[in-house]
Amino acid sequence: MSKAVTRRDFLNLLGATSSAAVVLQVTTALGLLPASASAGVPVIAAPKGGRRIVILGAGVAGLTAAYELSRAGYDCTVLEASHRPGGRVFTIRSGDFIDEIGNPQYCEFDDEPHMYFNAGAARIPGSHRKILHYCRELGVEMEHFINENKNAYIQDDEILGGRRIRNREFTTNARGFMAELMSKSMSREDLDQPFTDDEAEKVLSMIQSFGDLDSNFRFKGSTRAGYKSGGFLEHSIQKEMVAFKDLLQSNYLRHELSANEGETGPVLLQPVGGMDKIIEGFTRQVGHTVVYKAAVTSVTVKEQGVEIGFDQNGKRQFIEADYCFNSIPTHLMLGVVNNFSSDYIKAMKSVRRGEAYKAAFQAKERFWEAEDIYGGISWTNQPIRQIWYPPHGIFKQKGVILGAYDYGGGMHFTRMTQQERLEAHITQGEKLHPDYRQMVEKGVTIAWHRMNHMLGCSARWGKMTGDMEKMYRALQRPEAGRHYFIGDQVSMHPAWQESAVHSAHWALSDMDARARGAGL
Repeated sequence: MSKAVTRRDFLNLLGATSSAAVVLQVTTALGLLPASASAGVPVIAAPKGGRRIVILGAGVAGLTAAYELSRAGYDCTVLEASHRPGGRVFTIRSGDFIDEIGNPQYCEFDDEPHMYFNAGAARIPGSHRKILHYCRELGVEMEHFINENKNAYIQDDEILGGRRIRNREFTTNARGFMAELMSKSMSREDLDQPFTDDEAEKVLSMIQSFGDLDSNFRFKGSTRAGYKSGGFLEHSIQKEMVAFKDLLQSNYLRHELSANEGETGPVLLQPVGGMDKIIEGFTRQVGHTVVYKAAVTSVTVKEQGVEIGFDQNGKRQFIEADYCFNSIPTHLMLGVVNNFSSDYIKAMKSVRRGEAYKAAFQAKERFWEAEDIYGGISWTNQPIRQIWYPPHGIFKQKGVILGAYDYGGGMHFTRMTQQERLEAHITQGEKLHPDYRQMVEKGVTIAWHRMNHMLGCSARWGKMTGDMEKMYRALQRPEAGRHYFIGDQVSMHPAWQESAVHSAHWALSDMDARARGAGL
């Protein structure tokens, strides 16, 4: 007995076939998704008397706190253990030092404005209003970042004998076969139950258009995958279909059909000249408050404030403040002398840190542009996983290409010497670009789980169970009302600059409420 397809069933069917874009559009139209939050900035009351704040770490969260507190009239000092600000916002250019423990490097890229590599944060979704608010306010010029490019490649050893294939060929063939399955699973009688006749026709028409099916709702290939020949002055001849049974052998089937949804669905942006232009924007305003190479050694919470011990130039120093905002990763703070409560320390231990690995090469010429690729990402099931093509510097002689990116991994490469890493990246890159070895040079690598003062990538809370929720809330609350953790470690959506700003804003609002309540 056939079962009527309800509107909810239809949404589930679309989701099952990876048409998340359609689901997103429909659910938004029905009001099933919440509206985006505003970019509201906390309004902080001016302190009564000189209230002193110490901020630990000059990353995005710490600089956000320093910027807002300084504007309100607080006396701020930012202690940064590294030689540079930014934390995991790290743009590498000619001459820059990469402070990876056991593998220190200096970048040898050509010294030109477009020759840079965003080794940490590299893209900003257009829906991230808070960080974009600061970009606008600080005068940071923005440009588009191209995440998906249908002209880029997919290479999987499990299909087509390991031959690379254009993204558009892969996805067009997959969508065609999935649409054919969808059309066969929905009889007109089924559709007539929840939909009007007109709606039923529109649904079938949408499925037909989605998969470029013929009049009999069969997929027989599509020119969306590109032309075998012709297409402009001559009749087009479409490329041969890739058999669905072959596509099913690839792990990229699910990935590519659902790519660029959610966080990477909106238009993506990047600052002109490198992601660290955001950090420069902050430091133009509050750079005088930052003390570099100041490694924190102790944090003592007192009834009326906080005392911080730190080493700089071989000398132990102490500074006292009314409040402390701390973005030092919790796993590193566990090695810092403190008098935190046992519950606070337990919460600190609950946060895990991820691995992340990136590498980049200077390209002698922009060979990807000769293959009609202007920005975007190619995917491979080799350990390098991805190759990114820069969306900036188009038509320049050279460019910097991301040659490996393993988010959530990277130990495979970390165990290698620098030369072994670069050789592996080149060998694997040749599967996507046969002339890769002749085209790239001056490679750099960065393993965030071995970067000094970091020893890890973004925070990992895992599944937010009831117990884990308690740990998260315990870490978010200030210790004795004086010490706040900030950064993506107190965000349920870590790894984005937006998360760091949200965490800082929450802590600032809470501190302001406490100060107002105490009449300070």
